Amino acid sequence: MLLNQIVSFLKEKEILGEILQWNEGNKDWIEHSSFFDSEAITHIESPLKATYDSLTFLEKEKYLADIEKTKAKVILTRKAYVKNLPKTSLAFVSENPYLAMAYLTKFFAKPLFSSKIAPKIAQNTTIAHNATIGNGSEIDENSVLMAGVVIGENVKIGKNCILYPNVCIYNDCEIGDNVIIHANSVIGSDGFGYAHTKDGQHIKIYHNGKVVLENEVEIGSNTSIDRAVFGQTRICKGTKIDNLVQIGHNCDIGEHSIIVSQAGISGSTTTGRNVVLGGQSGSAGHLHIGEFTQIGARAAITKSVPAFGKFSGHPLLPIQDWLKLQALFKKMIKNK
Repeated sequence: MLLNQIVSFLKEKEILGEILQWNEGNKDWIEHSSFFDSEAITHIESPLKATYDSLTFLEKEKYLADIEKTKAKVILTRKAYVKNLPKTSLAFVSENPYLAMAYLTKFFAKPLFSSKIAPKIAQNTTIAHNATIGNGSEIDENSVLMAGVVIGENVKIGKNCILYPNVCIYNDCEIGDNVIIHANSVIGSDGFGYAHTKDGQHIKIYHNGKVVLENEVEIGSNTSIDRAVFGQTRICKGTKIDNLVQIGHNCDIGEHSIIVSQAGISGSTTTGRNVVLGGQSGSAGHLHIGEFTQIGARAAITKSVPAFGKFSGHPLLPIQDWLKLQALFKKMIKNK
């Protein structure tokens, strides 16, 4: 997408203010006055993964360290953060850079049907007659796709995998070796992401990333794992996920973790290895759960928790404190 198209569109939406560039002579950010016709942006990316033909955004102060290292050509940001931007970037100043980014994700979404390459299927696979496999996809040796399985375009499925009936794998996702996905689970659907206008409209954020399931992962039935906005949602090697679990966009679940039924993990949450999340537990987004930490059933994780801990309750407490609190409540009720 050409920069002049981006500028015109954002101005039409009345969401773009100044366009600033660093001026070495003045040692300051000044109004950009050049034409953009010949300059193109190929994708939207997170600050640390952006390249010179990328657009990225800065919405919150806690990501200033990341934005200072970005290589992105264009940064959507608030006026207050311009001084923190790399001097090689253009600053597109907006009162609501998150909303501006949301509008633009639509233009960088891949077409749902684009590949002209026939699927590549190993000879010794077993595929039900009514399974659907999109163009550009690859199914490796000894994998089994049962009735009603739908594989999108450019999906990679490794060796010795089993996909039970009605599993759906969206475009561009990657499944490793020895992966089991039980019936009716969905891998790679859009995350629940919207930006909001002043008059209360909800503007869809198109999720242009993917999901990666590493080797030896098992997914229970009716579980949803959302694709990333950009980049990837990753479930690392050996992790086991129960039925009816929701994992949000851009999550990174560490190796050999256990996630029990009806747990929910909000977007951009990461975990260390061997984390255990009890049934109906839930986490807020953009936090980290340390390695070998155990979270009790129905616990609410509202902030990052350290490694090797045991926690439960709402608000979340160390397990021993939570047990003492329950004993105290029981005693108070008994003495009432």
